[in-house]
Amino acid sequence: MKKKFKVSKPKGKLGVLIPGISGAVSTTFIAGILAKKKGVGELFGSLSQMGSIRIGKRTENKTPLIKDLLPLAEIEDIEFFGWDVYNDNCYNACLKSGVLTKDQIELIKDELEEIQPQKAVFDKKFAANLKGKNIKREKNLFKLANELIDEINLFKEKNNIKRLVMVWCGSTEIFLKIKKVHKTISSFEKGLKNNDPDISPSMIYAYAALKCGSAYANGAPNLSVDIPALINLSIKNKVPICGKDFKTGQTLMKTILAPGIKSRLLGLNGWFSTNILGNRDGEVLDNPKNFKTKEESKLSVLDHIFQPDLYPDLYGDFYHKVRINYYPPRGDEKEAWDNIDIFGWLGYPMQIKVNFLCRDSILAAPIVLDLVIFMDLAQRSGMVGIQEWMSFYFKSPMYGDNLYPEHDLFIQSMKLKNTLRILAGEKTIDHSGLDYYYD
Repeated sequence: MKKKFKVSKPKGKLGVLIPGISGAVSTTFIAGILAKKKGVGELFGSLSQMGSIRIGKRTENKTPLIKDLLPLAEIEDIEFFGWDVYNDNCYNACLKSGVLTKDQIELIKDELEEIQPQKAVFDKKFAANLKGKNIKREKNLFKLANELIDEINLFKEKNNIKRLVMVWCGSTEIFLKIKKVHKTISSFEKGLKNNDPDISPSMIYAYAALKCGSAYANGAPNLSVDIPALINLSIKNKVPICGKDFKTGQTLMKTILAPGIKSRLLGLNGWFSTNILGNRDGEVLDNPKNFKTKEESKLSVLDHIFQPDLYPDLYGDFYHKVRINYYPPRGDEKEAWDNIDIFGWLGYPMQIKVNFLCRDSILAAPIVLDLVIFMDLAQRSGMVGIQEWMSFYFKSPMYGDNLYPEHDLFIQSMKLKNTLRILAGEKTIDHSGLDYYYD
């Protein structure tokens, strides 16, 4: 690669900005960081904290931890700030979400109680099933964006914050398509001033983040920072962005299983997926308009992995259905069922059944941490605009013009680790291994 990245050291505190800070994912993430700071918990599932990376040839036996290879932000330097339509502090919100045990939460009660959400930018049109009332009174969208900017700047000043990353952990908004107002920075800012109905709350948060020089990651499937206006603003303001939709349960399994099926050239007749979950995400997705956004995200994965145009006999006519059912008794303990109808030699049919009993926020929390750590690294390395190497963490990864997204988890993992090698000034690895035999 021609471009050389110069990585600056992570000096000072790192501010983590969270729209949706009282939700299950946010409070589980925050509780985990506070538990680690206090020495009463480990951050399992986090690549930035526990992952190793091979450097050089296998014969050299060099596999340092990623955090030892690169100058990553320290957990101790992280400070939290956020907004939510519900006004529970993080202690009460953590208890209500039911993800962690009360005994574990009590160990960090004092620290959690100090984190109080600011009033949120919210429009019920975009998430009708949310009933919170901790909402800003201002009606003009441009003034709302400036309120957010003022709050972010005050947070920086009061806490001596040197760097910022915003991670959208709010609920899934209704499905939107890119309109004229989303095309340019000027048209978007004009739309803010004129209260354009196609500008969502998440777009306002993203705009405020970029104006403050904060990296931005979108953890939900709705249209947000992935509009031309905000992509251009991220480049103009030299800020990295990524998204969208945390890859946690069922779709994580799809991006593991589908590449294996394709690699052995087994055919696919159908893939039926259904979920039950009872947390706030499930409640919001019970609205068909919000489910449409999630459905688009979850359905796109298989087409890009199987490439039906290249393999019409194997994948040209498979049936794919996704269902999400709100079931309050299950809470955050999501259950996903998959029925996969495949065929092999001479067309003989076979089946795969998957029953994944997962914990939604337990899988999402390490993703939030890695996005915070790696997006901060990207910003300190002079990387701007879309960060496709973050695809590993998303159902609908952002990608550049004239490209297609990579959904194969193993390709995504290689992309991420090779990017880390480049940032560390090391050679990328292609895994061919021929140099061991024909050097």
